[in-house]
Amino acid sequence: MTTQQKLYLCIYNAIEVLGWSWILYISISHYGDSSSNIKLWNKIWVPLFIFQNSAYLEVIHAITGLVRSNPMIILIQISSRVFICVILLSLPSDSIESSILLPYTFISWSIAEITRYSYYFMNLIGYIPYFLMWLRYSLFVVLYPIGISGEVHCTYKVIVYSMSNPKLWSYILPNQWNFTFSFLYFVIIVLIMYIPGSFILYKHMLLQRQKMLNINVKAEKVK
Repeated sequence: MTTQQKLYLCIYNAIEVLGWSWILYISISHYGDSSSNIKLWNKIWVPLFIFQNSAYLEVIHAITGLVRSNPMIILIQISSRVFICVILLSLPSDSIESSILLPYTFISWSIAEITRYSYYFMNLIGYIPYFLMWLRYSLFVVLYPIGISGEVHCTYKVIVYSMSNPKLWSYILPNQWNFTFSFLYFVIIVLIMYIPGSFILYKHMLLQRQKMLNINVKAEKVK
């Protein structure tokens, strides 16, 4: 890796840490500000879209060999969250706000990403504290189920809302293209694939945790 490439990755990871720290601050401070009438979703959706979609750069990083990662796994992980962000736009803000799991989803995403990007940044400069290594490969054990629960709940709310609004984001016949698209059925299909897919990813992360922490333990013994 060249110096310029390393500098670029350092800047990218540092910006992501700051961005997700901002999202975490918005999520937590929202419930400490009783005087505000602005809903959490209205506060958070812009930075959430910016920093969640910017993660697609990591797919490019993996494809071009800039980082050693599986681009398909990265693509699936990122797209699952982007999917949630996009379908939430179909709901009225009151309906989004009524989801008791949504704030925990945003907080779990934020903590996971702050830890992940901090780990990547420290790895680039050549020093990873053990506590950061442990957090990187351990926090997901709790955060992932919380995040997935919120994502599934939000998808369910979209399905329920779409059932009472069948034309929502749909393209129905007859039309000049002789093509039909049902947003409701699309979301249902994604949810059906989403649930088993999340278990596969969780298993993959558990294997990664075992591999990385064992490597770290062996390194400490050598020292």
